[in-house]
Amino acid sequence: MDTQPGTVPPTAVRGIPPLAGLCTFAEAQRSEWSVEECVSALKRLHYLFRRLHEVLTQRITSEPQFELKTAYSLHAYLCAEHVQALRGRVSEMREPPLGLDVVPHAALQLLGDELRKAPTTLEFVAGVYVVVVPALQVGIAESIGRTNRLPDAPSARILRFAALELGDLKQFGVEALAALRTAEPTSDSHLFTETLAACLAAAGGPLGLQPETPCPAPKHSVQPYVYDRVPKRDSRFQDSYNAGVNPEAFLYDERFQPRDKLLMMLYKRLREIDVPEMMASILSETSGKPWAFTLDMSRQLWDEARHSLMGEVGFVSLGLDWTQIPVNFTWSLNLNTQLSPQERHAVLFFIEQGLMPRTGKRYEWEVARESGVPLAGVIQDFDWADEVLHAQLGRRWYVSEFKDLKEALAYGDACWSRVMSHWQSYRDQGLTGHRNWWPEFYATACATQGIEPDPAALAFNTTYAAVRADLKEIAV
Repeated sequence: MDTQPGTVPPTAVRGIPPLAGLCTFAEAQRSEWSVEECVSALKRLHYLFRRLHEVLTQRITSEPQFELKTAYSLHAYLCAEHVQALRGRVSEMREPPLGLDVVPHAALQLLGDELRKAPTTLEFVAGVYVVVVPALQVGIAESIGRTNRLPDAPSARILRFAALELGDLKQFGVEALAALRTAEPTSDSHLFTETLAACLAAAGGPLGLQPETPCPAPKHSVQPYVYDRVPKRDSRFQDSYNAGVNPEAFLYDERFQPRDKLLMMLYKRLREIDVPEMMASILSETSGKPWAFTLDMSRQLWDEARHSLMGEVGFVSLGLDWTQIPVNFTWSLNLNTQLSPQERHAVLFFIEQGLMPRTGKRYEWEVARESGVPLAGVIQDFDWADEVLHAQLGRRWYVSEFKDLKEALAYGDACWSRVMSHWQSYRDQGLTGHRNWWPEFYATACATQGIEPDPAALAFNTTYAAVRADLKEIAV
């Protein structure tokens, strides 16, 4: 050590953790795994995370239970993030071409195919959270336990993050499964989970480190998978075809007070559950896009589900029962069944871009702050921030396919204009009477808060029959 003349080197202090705290000297001398073996394990985990993301996303639209629909949205996004991290790490380890689209074992493919075709919600939840999530936990623990955590510190780091979030998924699954089994005591998922477990065993476990067993025959996946793009809702979502109240028309009417507009904004937030239902169809029916597209769209899908949950929390904070009002689903229903994936994306971007001017998300935030409810300001503040991000994602993945922004917006407007709202048809079929639920709900909200209803607000009666959400007239 070089020192200045007359100085004494500092004394080495014993007890400071060595090796930057990553591991012990004994652990740092492990030599079981080479780069090739580490990469093989990471590719297996990548495949399982990617298939789990796929099956969760494909289930969102047709899952009726609100709590599961939103949880699948979150869990699919988390899987997408871990897929991205694993892809990045593999690319650092002398692996061009990466081969990340190669199925590592036929039995793992069968596992994903069977899970995707789970015939009931109970079986699907059991398959995800009793079989696949624990398999990922085991695979990650094996990887961290076998690799040398000093030279392979980057892998160990991303795996530890994944293990943390998998623990949250597992806990959610345990509680959800217990609730489902209580609600359906005669239903059984054991045969289904046994089939999935047999697929894992046939693959030699999640990492292929165990002796392989015979692969089971396909059961539910014998027939080709067909994506169900029709949204499903549980019994709390009553009168889902109801388009008898146009909240946007109320929100932008200068006659009404912020305290009353807040109720419509919370309804709009809760109703955003139809956006994940639609976005899941884009992800499920679009092919040939880079993984970065899937990751960004999965993030936005989860954000929209989170916005719906924020609306639910807003109603709970005011002591209001949101199940007493219709939460319409015809936007996702009509887009999913009438437009192509690209056309749905076009409508999504057109709407998102329309939220950017001062009359959009900033206006909603200002109304929320003036409502006298602090939580409302927080909800709209973060909702606004999310929507700015979503507009950027739309420019990245949608506008880039057009000559310019103007052309992209025009196409989105045209696609939305082509969607048949079926307002009159739904009423003629007896699916809804388009009841104006607003006066009753508004009166209840005022009574709960101990305030007098505004007669003008109480008389509000604008529907979606002739005007869509951006207040543009619907062509008849």
